[in-house]
Amino acid sequence: MKILVLGSGGREHALSKKLAESSLCSKVYVCPGNVGTMLEKKCQNVDLEDIDDIIHFAKSEGIDLVVVGPEKYLMLGAVDKFRENGIKIFGPSKKAALLEGSKAYAKEFMKRYGVKTASYEVFEEFEKAKEYLNKVKYPVVIKADGLAQGKGVAICSSRDEAEDTLFSFMVEDLFKGSGKRVVIEEYLEGVEASIICITDGKSIKPFVSAKDHKRLMDNDRGPNTGGMGVVAPNRYVTDDVFEKFKEDIMERTLLGIREENLDYKGFIYFGIMITKEGPYLLEYNVRFGDPEAQAILSLLKSDLVEAILKTLDGRLDECDFKWIDGASCNVVLASRGYPISPICGDEIFGIQSIKDVDVYISGVKLENGRFYTNGGRVLSLTAVGETLELAREKVYKEIEKIKFEGMQYRRDI
Repeated sequence: MKILVLGSGGREHALSKKLAESSLCSKVYVCPGNVGTMLEKKCQNVDLEDIDDIIHFAKSEGIDLVVVGPEKYLMLGAVDKFRENGIKIFGPSKKAALLEGSKAYAKEFMKRYGVKTASYEVFEEFEKAKEYLNKVKYPVVIKADGLAQGKGVAICSSRDEAEDTLFSFMVEDLFKGSGKRVVIEEYLEGVEASIICITDGKSIKPFVSAKDHKRLMDNDRGPNTGGMGVVAPNRYVTDDVFEKFKEDIMERTLLGIREENLDYKGFIYFGIMITKEGPYLLEYNVRFGDPEAQAILSLLKSDLVEAILKTLDGRLDECDFKWIDGASCNVVLASRGYPISPICGDEIFGIQSIKDVDVYISGVKLENGRFYTNGGRVLSLTAVGETLELAREKVYKEIEKIKFEGMQYRRDI
């Protein structure tokens, strides 16, 4: 069968590679794709961005299945439009995608169905939000309601800092409309974890847990990023934590999806905080995380295409996912200036000398056989080992072969 993947990042490279491994798959088209997907076996890039143009391509090429990578297509209603045109597509509807597209909607959804989460209030007026700052305990969390490229969450340690954040979000309109409405939320202390699940709207199955590293520098210092590396499984997700997550968060979310008749056949990402009182839900994403996909899919032994097809048929309960008995470690290499002002165009050396680990491309340009940086997060390496220590040792050994001007990466993933 012919499969079309929408997106252009490291996540889409990982998805395309895993889908291409299936015996059910004859070819994977990636739209628009990147240098990594271009070089991957059975994969071909298609230089299209507009949904209507992509639908026309899917029809003319006889695409059997579409898999959506990034949230932007889901928020635009790509799933609804493809289905209206009779094309099989994996991902939540535009309405269901609001679980990521609006933090206020997501928090209200959590409240309705008893999902364990931090206490919060939603504000649309700056003065009322500012007044509420007199009543909260610090530190406090302020979230832009809409999508903000991973930069719409601020942890404020004082009232002055919180007011400055509200002003930049709501008055200065830092996020071009996404911060006009805000969620002010109780700060939770603990360890973060990512648990990605797959759901057909009737049942839900969790994948192996992961731990993302959002800060740019070692020891969780520096600015927030889209993610600088991931390990899987997350050692803080003990059996007890996992059972509480399933009972207090995952199953209650599925109840809400059922009760509200959300058309949800896709991945759902649970960002959780493991506290002394157990796991709390921080946020939903309605797609695979990046770079979580690179770490988690490296451990998946089961056929992903088969699982997706069963999910679309409402038969997810028949799937029994098999995992490599070990651990994976993913480390992101970022360009100089990232995440504030990434500088592109630096030549990358050593990519083709990498062995025994997977290289996933995010922002790379290929010209005359040479590789150049072409984004903030440039590429990532993922190693699998019998233990996390062995996986880490393997990935950091290979990183030494990669060189480009101002290369940034964490040494403590």
